[in-house]
Parts: sequence; C-alpha cells; structure tokens
Amino acid sequence: MQNVVREEPTNGWHRAEAIRLEQDIFTALAGQGKLYVYKTLSFWSQIKSAGSAIYASRLYLNQYHTTHPERLASNKEGAPKITGNVYIHPTANIDPTAVLGPNVSIGTGVTIGAGVRVRESIILHGANLQDQCCVLNSIVGWDSTIGKWARVEGTPSDPNPNDPFAKMDSETLFRDGKLTPSITILGKPH
Repeated sequence: MQNVVREEPTNGWHRAEAIRLEQDIFTALAGQGKLYVYKTLSFWSQIKSAGSAIYASRLYLNQYHTTHPERLASNKEGAPKITGNVYIHPTANIDPTAVLGPNVSIGTGVTIGAGVRVRESIILHGANLQDQCCVLNSIVGWDSTIGKWARVEGTPSDPNPNDPFAKMDSETLFRDGKLTPSITILGKPH
C-alpha cells in the first residue's frame, strides 16, 4: 500500500484548520511503522515558502560552484557583470550593462534590459526586466514584466546559518495585525 501525502495550501487565516503535515500525518505514519527515512550525505532543503525557494536556489548554486562550475556565468568582455553564483539559461537575452548576483537564477527566454540589477532572486521563463529596474530577494513569475526604473524588493528570511539543522518556518501573511516581511513574488499574468 502506497501512502500519498498532500499538503493543502493555506493563506495564514486558516492555518489552525489546515493539516499540519509534520505533526498530524507524519506522526501517525511513524506510529504505524509506515514512515521511512532516507539518509543522504548531500544537502536537502524543503520548500514551503518563497523564502525557502530562494534559499534552496542559493544552495543549488553553491553546489554548482563546487561540482559544475561551467554551469555558472562568469565575467566576460561584452557580457553582464556577474557577482557570486549566477545561472543564466542559454536562451536568455541579457544586456551587457546589467549586474547580476549573487545567487540569481535566470530561466529560459528571459529578457533583461540595460542597467538592470538583480540579486538573490529567481527569474522564471519569459520574464522581461526592462531598463534600469532593480529586483532584490524576489521571484519573478513566468512571462511577467518589470517596468523601466521599477524596484521590486522582498525581505530575506534565511534560517540561522550557524545551525546546520536549521529550518525555515512557513510564516503567516500577517502577525499581530502587521504584514510579515518576506520574499516578494510576482505571479504569472493572465
């Protein structure tokens, strides 16, 4: 018998009613002897939030730096300025005056204009970052456009770097009546 576990999305308001995967499901499966552990020497990161996606991307880029440095962009004449680990898909069109990094992933068919600055972000396929815009700590959705001189900035929410077993919490949208600082996500337009 195969167990299928699916965590339902929640917007923070219904958090108390949502199934808490670790406590409600995993505890029950472990009690029945139906939960198993896979031990790995490689890194592993769960992705439950935009912040954890940015963090996981950083981990993968660091891994590439060690195992496949040829996959990462480097500074070359007539190419954008690269700082730290940056992945650029070969189909992306990037102006040589752009500054990318650290920890940036650029997807298929992305267009990045003159003077654009991108840091700690994931730019998904087909996105268009117009001249002089700035994208920091964000995920830009498929086929989205960031206009000229626009600034899109999220707040980083990394786990404790001094704790090798640190995890990222899935934050609610609001805490104590205030918006919780988090990574910015620009979704796919319709």
